[in-house]
Amino acid sequence: MELETYSEGLHILLTLKVSEANLLLDYDSFIKRVKEILSENETEVVGETHHIFSNGSFTSAVILKESHLCIHTWPEFSQLTFDILLCNYFGDNSHKTETIAKAVTDYFSGQIIKEHKIRR
Repeated sequence: MELETYSEGLHILLTLKVSEANLLLDYDSFIKRVKEILSENETEVVGETHHIFSNGSFTSAVILKESHLCIHTWPEFSQLTFDILLCNYFGDNSHKTETIAKAVTDYFSGQIIKEHKIRR
C-alpha cells in the first residue's frame, strides 16, 4: 500500500519523580503492567530486552510494530526516564501515545519533572 502523505509520529520523553522507590526495583511487575497497557491500546510487541543492575534498578526496551517504549530507573534518586514513540503509518496514533504515557506515569504515581513532545 502506498501512502499519499506522511504523518509524523509523536515521541514523548518523560523524567518522573516517584514516591515509592520500590517500584523502580520491580522489573517483573513493570513489564507485566506495561504489556497490559500496550495491549489495551492495540499496539503489537515484537521484541523486548532488559537489564537489571546490581542495585536492582532496571533498563528495558520494548520494541513495537509501531516503534518503541524505553525506561531506565534510578531508585537512588527516586526517578526514572521513559519514552514512547508510536509512528503514524496508517493513522494518527498520537492519542494512543498520550494514553500510554499517562498510564505509565499513573503506574508509578509519578510526578513529571521533565517532559518533551516531539513530532517525528
